[in-house]
Amino acid sequence: MAAADSTEKNWPDLALEKRAVRRGATIVAGVDEAGRGPLAGPVVVAAVILNRRKVPEGLNDSKLLTADRRAALFEEILAGATVSVVAAPTSIIAELNILHATLWAMRRAVMGLSLAPDHVLVDGNIVPKGLPCAGEAVIGGDGLSLSIAAASIVAKVTRDRMCAIMDCEEPHYGFASHKGYSAPAHFAALDAHGPGRYHRMDFAPCIEAAGRKRAAA
Repeated sequence: MAAADSTEKNWPDLALEKRAVRRGATIVAGVDEAGRGPLAGPVVVAAVILNRRKVPEGLNDSKLLTADRRAALFEEILAGATVSVVAAPTSIIAELNILHATLWAMRRAVMGLSLAPDHVLVDGNIVPKGLPCAGEAVIGGDGLSLSIAAASIVAKVTRDRMCAIMDCEEPHYGFASHKGYSAPAHFAALDAHGPGRYHRMDFAPCIEAAGRKRAAA
């Protein structure tokens, strides 16, 4: 199915979910990821089936919400929706590459839902192969579909909490603040310490930092 996009919309709703139902679907899931771009940490995928009669108020693209609002909505989503979360660690990212690791996690998240969906709305322009049901790519889906917006919140909050654990284990990198992204403080820590256990060693900045560390030894 051709990818939808959210360029004409300012707030997500259930239009895509309702369209899928009109076409014969009964259970519609939204899927989104957090953490494709960072230099360290997992990529996390969430699949969410909302109770369309009890949708948390204020769902939106996780990037547009404050951390406190995301945390509150995260709890509401878990309490009222069917949720599955899968994290692809750096070992899987290195083995498959970041795109295919994300698709791997998306497929596993959908298959991990306790309710089997018959239609899946996937944020982005690629539907993972091997889904157990029909899939639809939705460009900018976290700003278009409430199910995808919910998935974006679950994925983001889950990954941020994983980064806090990473920070406890390797505090010199500052993962709790920059979440593994390409922040100046992160580059400075890479220069000072070289890559750590959570860095993506197939990403160029990590490869280069490891080379500089070896050369300085």
